Amino acid sequence: MEERNIALYIIATLLTCGIFGLYWMYCINNDTNNISNEPGTEGSLVVVFSIITCGIYTIYWAYKMGEQITIAKNSGNQGSSELSILYLVLALFGLNIIGMALMQSEINRIKLNYNGH
Repeated sequence: MEERNIALYIIATLLTCGIFGLYWMYCINNDTNNISNEPGTEGSLVVVFSIITCGIYTIYWAYKMGEQITIAKNSGNQGSSELSILYLVLALFGLNIIGMALMQSEINRIKLNYNGH
């Protein structure tokens, strides 16, 4: 798993009017499933469900990603901060890009610790 450049992903999402954000959602979902070692919804299904429900599924997804990131942090002895509610509130207020940036930041941090840096 590679470390993703958050600023670049935000800019790409804004420039493509959110289309790149769907790819980013796919990446975050699959990375989170991998680092938490928990079975979760496949990234492609998350994108499809989000499109079909006009973004309503994205609110649920944000909450679930918070839970899985917490599981990954706990399993790696990286402290336990519950982020599900924060991601949920951001998604409810239409600030999912900020939530995704925070998710990516946590994922990058977890990946660095797994690689021994």
